[in-house]
This record gives sequence, structure tokens and C-alpha cells, in this order.
Amino acid sequence: MDRDSVRFPVPHRNIAVDIKGAKTDILICSYEDHILVVATQIGSMGTILHASKEEGVSINPTFNVSVIFGKRDEPMLVACARQLIEHMSSSGSSRALVLSLGLKDHSAETLRAVVAAVTAIRLW
Repeated sequence: MDRDSVRFPVPHRNIAVDIKGAKTDILICSYEDHILVVATQIGSMGTILHASKEEGVSINPTFNVSVIFGKRDEPMLVACARQLIEHMSSSGSSRALVLSLGLKDHSAETLRAVVAAVTAIRLW
């Protein structure tokens, strides 16, 4: 079977961007109930987070972000996941987010660039 004729059955996009001089591969997959985002500069998954919008009676939405695997002492990674789920929610998506960040540095500048690249694609 020809590799080009086989399509991944989930809508997805992958791009490569330069963030602070480091090649950053970003993959976004749009599943029925989740959005998967993988951003890596190190060629592996890195820290994996789960973020979701909590439905309730409150006018203001609340968001739940948790670390599934990896560094639990990196508040900037949690902030990155929260920014992405808030953006997805404000765009009308009710799906949860699974975010994998394998980055060389976890600075605010790097994470802002990841958020900007992902939100520019808007696959949700």
C-alpha cells in the first residue's frame, strides 16, 4: 500500500516553527472528545497535561488542569495548558485538551510562542 494513500483517520496538522532558535515540532490532532497537542524541541513527549472546562451553574467557566506524566513543579507548563483550554473554550469548543510539552526551556517567552502557534492553526 502506498504511504500517501493511507490517511490518518483523525483530522490533524503538523508544523515546524522556530522558537528562540530551536526547531519546534507541533502536532495537533482533533479527536471527537479531545484535542491532542504535542509540542517538542527534544524529539520526545515531555510533560503531559490534561485540561478541561468544568460545566456548572456559574456564569464564569472554571478550568481544571492537571499533570498526567512528567514535571509537576513547573507552573509555567500548567499556565500554558490553561491558556490553550481558555482559548479553545472561548472559540466555542467544549472538548478537553491533552497537551504534551517536550521543550528545552520553559520560559514564558517559549510557552507564549507555543500558544501562539497552536492557536493560529485552530483545529478545534
